[in-house]
Amino acid sequence: MSKVELAAATFGEGFNCSQAVLSALAPDLGLDRETALRVAGAFGAGIARMGQTCGAVSGALMVLGLKYSQTQAEDKPAKERLYAIARDFVARFGARNGSILCRELLGHNIGSPEGMQLIKEKGLFTSLCPKLVGDAVEIVEQLF
Repeated sequence: MSKVELAAATFGEGFNCSQAVLSALAPDLGLDRETALRVAGAFGAGIARMGQTCGAVSGALMVLGLKYSQTQAEDKPAKERLYAIARDFVARFGARNGSILCRELLGHNIGSPEGMQLIKEKGLFTSLCPKLVGDAVEIVEQLF
């Protein structure tokens, strides 16, 4: 199973978009699946259903941090490299999907009961969100 398929399957199990992305890619970088699911838990639906940064984007940025982040304070080149790669990821994801904000991607306020109802009625959790999760994983894999 590819990482894109694994992330989509994880999302389909009922985990959020951030958990799906991080847990699909993090084990190859030394973070076990259970810890990845815990770390990413609050980032789904635009950070705790606030419609902010898409959870798939947050999960992908966590993965990039695992791979490229500095581990010593004085390693400024590593920090700058990570920031450049993260900006590249965000630009690619935004270009592909029109935004990196959950509320804009879904077209509704996921934090309101009315918005949540519309999202469910339109089937966006089964049609759009798995695509966003897959896009995030695919772009991260291109950046590795």
